[in-house]
Amino acid sequence: MPPEFQRKLDNVDIVVENWPTPRQLRNVKHSHPNRLLGLYQGVPQTRRGRGYGLVLPDKISIFQKPIEAQCRFGGEIEEKIGEVVRHEIAHHFGLDENTLRKIENEKRRSK
Repeated sequence: MPPEFQRKLDNVDIVVENWPTPRQLRNVKHSHPNRLLGLYQGVPQTRRGRGYGLVLPDKISIFQKPIEAQCRFGGEIEEKIGEVVRHEIAHHFGLDENTLRKIENEKRRSK
């Protein structure tokens, strides 16, 4: 990750969890745990005002079992983890789900 992005991730925890909890699934309106690969929980940088401070770290959860269920071999798992982490970090920087899907679809088409 480029240093200019790393410097802005000073109050973000990235954790690996086996599965999303039922509450996490409800919060993002997913019904099946295999579909949720990662989750950003926090206040995006674009929504932080002058009074933002003294808060718990934002949290990026990476869900191991759903990622393993979607991938066939180790290299594919590593690639998917990188993709999921970048996706969730983009949420931290203020990109919404629709914008990210458009970007990801454009990347797939250009390959």
